[in-house]
Amino acid sequence: MKRLKGLKLSPSAWVGLGMVLTFVLAGIFGPWIAPYDVSSQAIDLTHKFEGPSSAHWLGTDSNGRDALSQLLFGARKALMLSGIVVAITATIGLTLGTLAGWYRGWVDEVLMRFVDILLSFPGILMNIAIVATVANPGVGVVILALAANGWVGYARVARGQVLALRERDYVTAAIALGASNRRVMWKHLVPNLMGPALVQMSFGLGAIILIEAALAFLGLGPQVDYTWGSMLDQARTFLWKDDWVKLYALIPGLAIMWVVLGANLLGDGLRDRLDPRQRGKS
Repeated sequence: MKRLKGLKLSPSAWVGLGMVLTFVLAGIFGPWIAPYDVSSQAIDLTHKFEGPSSAHWLGTDSNGRDALSQLLFGARKALMLSGIVVAITATIGLTLGTLAGWYRGWVDEVLMRFVDILLSFPGILMNIAIVATVANPGVGVVILALAANGWVGYARVARGQVLALRERDYVTAAIALGASNRRVMWKHLVPNLMGPALVQMSFGLGAIILIEAALAFLGLGPQVDYTWGSMLDQARTFLWKDDWVKLYALIPGLAIMWVVLGANLLGDGLRDRLDPRQRGKS
């Protein structure tokens, strides 16, 4: 906690951090505190799309199942998927970006031209193309689809940072003392580019939540009813029938907005604080 206070984040960044932590806690503890187990709750079509009540605080879905429980179970799924994708993409991107920036030459040329090719292709279309190749895509396929092009942003950030850091005096001194390329990269370069990487990871978290919800909304994600995108899809199907359905659609929509807004606020605050040009201003 002392380290967090030492960051001296802006008020909006603290708000973003609180929103992200709320999402994380909901993802970890949500299934335990949910009123019902969505995997075993029976379908009750006589009570579909009911409004809030003492039995169902946020109403029910198209199958008569508890919306609050779906929201909390969906938070667990979103947290697991986004956490894994961020970890994979950050690891791949930072590694390749560091190699490209340090070795330059043909290594840099090959890696960065591959990055340019991926960036020239609409990201969401690539995600859809990968997921659509499987009849019943599971979490693993969605993770693969999101990671396929999610690492390129980290690679560009890492490469730019390494190109600047390699000219620093402490790097030159390490080379003069006989340090190997591997030691210089992992002991001197990688720790110093983690600040920009954390900013990228914060923005990436929100982007992944949005894309995963979009895939589920299109029916291309895991075939379960309790992901946030699937909840939106249920509401879309019945929007014309009842006013409560419109309110039901707000439940997952607001949850997605909460996470994306929190991640963006936190990312902006971290960027302002970790940018060397900003440190002397706060």
